[in-house]
Amino acid sequence: MSTPSFPQQRLRRLRSSGLIRDAVADVTLDPADLIYPLFVSNARRARPVNSMPGISQLPVAQAVQLIRAQAKRGLKQFLLFGVTPASNKDATGSYAADPDCPVNRTLAQVRHAGLPVLLYADLCLCEYTDHGHCGVVPDRPAPTGTVNVDNDATLELYAQVAVAQARAGADVVAPSGMMDGQVGAIRRALDQAGRPDTAILAYSVKYASSFYGPFREAGEGGMQFGDRKGYQMDYRRREEWRLELQADLAQGADMVMVKPAVAYLDVLHQMKQLVPGVPVAAYHVSGEFAMLHAAARLGWLDLKAAALETTCALRRAGADLIITYFAPQLAEWCA
Repeated sequence: MSTPSFPQQRLRRLRSSGLIRDAVADVTLDPADLIYPLFVSNARRARPVNSMPGISQLPVAQAVQLIRAQAKRGLKQFLLFGVTPASNKDATGSYAADPDCPVNRTLAQVRHAGLPVLLYADLCLCEYTDHGHCGVVPDRPAPTGTVNVDNDATLELYAQVAVAQARAGADVVAPSGMMDGQVGAIRRALDQAGRPDTAILAYSVKYASSFYGPFREAGEGGMQFGDRKGYQMDYRRREEWRLELQADLAQGADMVMVKPAVAYLDVLHQMKQLVPGVPVAAYHVSGEFAMLHAAARLGWLDLKAAALETTCALRRAGADLIITYFAPQLAEWCA
């Protein structure tokens, strides 16, 4: 008796060569889908981040050079984070709104150079406060205690930072502090400052995650006491993300994000189904990036193959945009 040709053998035929697999693939990667996060500082020299191979804290001039070079290779979106020396940190993170802070200087210099790129500015205070939290902290608890951030006082500061970033040249501001009402406060401030075209990418779904460790080394924004579980989301809650998402969209968010990415593919997929017309970003965070590098260094996996597979998983789950430290390599591999 002959083996039936359908359905099993038909499926196998479409996997029989690399050319046919490429022809029928329905999840693709393109440099236009990628956002490259950069850490910019006032330092004179680049400083490698030990836990993130290939990533450095960059002086402003080098950051501008890197953006110029990557734009020529097809990478056109960049998300800027500031690295602040202790001498510029204070209780309210006031340096974030200073035109001379490295993020705002980078924005201004890229704009002055006329580079054809889309610039996102992370909007938070953790890298600028002397306590490492994302807003105003009226009382310092015990080292292991939950931190109470003054929500409304923090919103006023976020509004000031948003306007400063927009004036410096940000196309998109990306509030990541997880304060209630932050998107609405920022939208009002931008509109009142004559910046109605500045878009908002909301960190709508951001969990209190263990995968942020390398980022805190890179951005030098770790907490001096307590944790962020009082304002970032609890991963044990299945449906809370819906409320955060709805609130941000109602307040004027133009784009939304899931952070981290890989451990929350279920949420990413459901989000995209719920808001099909809204661009959804996924942040492949520092810990996820570092784990792949660590395993590859030990010979346990192929770095290129694992990075491509992971990024395709994010696209397959629904991500329109992917924020990833692999962006330059992915842009080359997908060219």
